[in-house]
Order: sequence, then structure tokens, then C-alpha cells
Amino acid sequence: MRKKSWGMLHWLWISGVVLILDQVVKHRIVDSLYLYEQVPVIPSFFSLTLAYNTGAAFSFLSDQSGWQRWLFVGVASVVSLMLVSWLARMKKEERWQACSMALILGGALGNLYDRVMNGYVVDFLLVYYDGWYFPSFNLADMAISSGAAMLVLDIFRPQHNSRS
Repeated sequence: MRKKSWGMLHWLWISGVVLILDQVVKHRIVDSLYLYEQVPVIPSFFSLTLAYNTGAAFSFLSDQSGWQRWLFVGVASVVSLMLVSWLARMKKEERWQACSMALILGGALGNLYDRVMNGYVVDFLLVYYDGWYFPSFNLADMAISSGAAMLVLDIFRPQHNSRS
């Protein structure tokens, strides 16, 4: 009888760390700042600020009446289940991809928790320069972006092409 393989599910600890860290920091920010208050960290470049995002990335659909909350909850739930399933099917040598998936999953769960509990995502990191502002974001967004960047970089790794 063959032993059941759990694939790369042991990488879920990264997702857990991202989720917990994201939520702890968000709670501290919510308790410490007023809405849209800016606390400069690097003057004229980077501030902490409290913002609530009812939309998706870059406030996409944030001006809608509220239906988008459940759309984004549904999408994040389906994507999270797909990522766990993907991790379960990965081979042991696919560590880079497993780490990528775990980062994306942790970020997705952090923002999913916000949407379910609050109806919006708490953002608090603000990068700006000379009148230009990048949309505020959070640690969950950073984990998702880092995981996605790792997946893109993996395409260019020499080992990637020899695995087929």
C-alpha cells in the first residue's frame, strides 16, 4: 500500500506567519491612527497611514454599492482553495514555487479575513514623491506581490527549463 503524499503542504507555515503578522500589524495601525492620518517614516517618500479599501487592487470597484465585497470574498476563497490544492500536488523539488504559493495564500487570507470581518481591507503603507502617490497597501499585498514576482522569476531560472 502506497503512503499518502501531502505534497508541499508543510509550506503552509509561511502562509500562517504572513496571515498572523498582517493581522497583528493591521490591528496596531487601526488602534494607533485616525483615518487618513499620515505618519512620515521617510519624509517626502514613505508614510504610515490608515485607509480602508472596499475595492480590489488599486481600489478597483471601490466606488460600488457593496456587492463587490462578496465578489472579492468568493474570488479569494476559490483562489485560496486552489492554492492549497496546488501545494498538495507539488513535488518535493518544487520548493521555490511552494514558497511562492504560500506567500500568495497568506496574503490572500489576510485580505480575505479583513473583507469578511470588516467589509473592507485595511491598508497602511503609503509611498509617494513630489505629489505622486502610489495607492496605499499592506503586508498581505506585499506577500501576494512577492509570491507572484517569485513565480515570474522562476520562469527565467535555468533549472526551470530542464524540469520538463
